[in-house]
Amino acid sequence: MQLYLLRHGIAEAGKPGSPDSERALTLEGRRKLRDVLRLAKVGGLAPALIISSPYRRAVETAALAAEVLGYKEEVLRTQALIPNANPAEVWSELRVHRDAEQVLLAGHEPLFGNLAAYLLGAESLRVDFRKGALARVDLDHFGAQPHGTLRWFLPPKLAGAD
Repeated sequence: MQLYLLRHGIAEAGKPGSPDSERALTLEGRRKLRDVLRLAKVGGLAPALIISSPYRRAVETAALAAEVLGYKEEVLRTQALIPNANPAEVWSELRVHRDAEQVLLAGHEPLFGNLAAYLLGAESLRVDFRKGALARVDLDHFGAQPHGTLRWFLPPKLAGAD
């Protein structure tokens, strides 16, 4: 499986009395995500499955990815991708979809930094997962513990988005 971790784009500031989960993407956040996704598409990103956190900014990120990448299926949502989720829960979710060739996850920090380290078998590894960044981790077996290979990491700045 080629697994793509896409951190949500820049979101609006939280509003008093509104839950963090309701923050929407900004226009700048959408623009930078488009730049990253267009470049990734040229590099062969064509997900068979997109899974998103249920938080609004991640759902909007997943919808934008679907649009740019020509994804026509339903975007799945899971609590396993909320910001403070456990990487082992994400691994359990991925194991269910092990037959998908390419899977794109839309989510948050600190989960994605922790998840990248977990998938690479290096839980003390620190990953600077900026808003709108995209990473590819290849997974070749789905045992109890993951053993992934980092293929590439694309921060928005390298996609011309900064």
